[in-house]
Amino acid sequence: MTKLRKQRRRKVFRHAVNRKRLRNKIFGVGSIKCKEIKEAWDNKRSVETNMKDMGLSCDPNKTIQVPKTLKASLMSNQNEWKEEEIPQPESSRSKSRVAQMLEEDAKAPRVRKIRLPNSQIEWLSYLILKYGNDYKAMAKDSKKLLSRDLETNKTKSKKIQIHS
Repeated sequence: MTKLRKQRRRKVFRHAVNRKRLRNKIFGVGSIKCKEIKEAWDNKRSVETNMKDMGLSCDPNKTIQVPKTLKASLMSNQNEWKEEEIPQPESSRSKSRVAQMLEEDAKAPRVRKIRLPNSQIEWLSYLILKYGNDYKAMAKDSKKLLSRDLETNKTKSKKIQIHS
């Protein structure tokens, strides 16, 4: 059985490749993209202690444990429902602000984007300016560049009106 041509050809050393850069790329530590975590990160500490100081969980399975089976959870509760209190980890005052900042950022309102092609946005804005909310007239428009039925005109024009 023959081998592949690329396996049989003469091996050539690539001198132009920077070996140090290659090695650092392979073994390098990833960068943190979150601004709040990056500012509070301490390189001298481990990942777990850094996350604990910030009030974050490194492993959610350890933080909030799920019972293995339904039977075990029923036997432990003995048909009495009790609220469990999750112990809050003690954290330093300066870094505990990180979790609050992340929550505020998650709750902040975002700008909603229209997920329609530009040609459809132009066409529907033309129809809205010409006909308003008369969707039957939109469906019977004389141009009919993008001939749509009544329902698609209605839903897509509502999307545009929400964003504008």
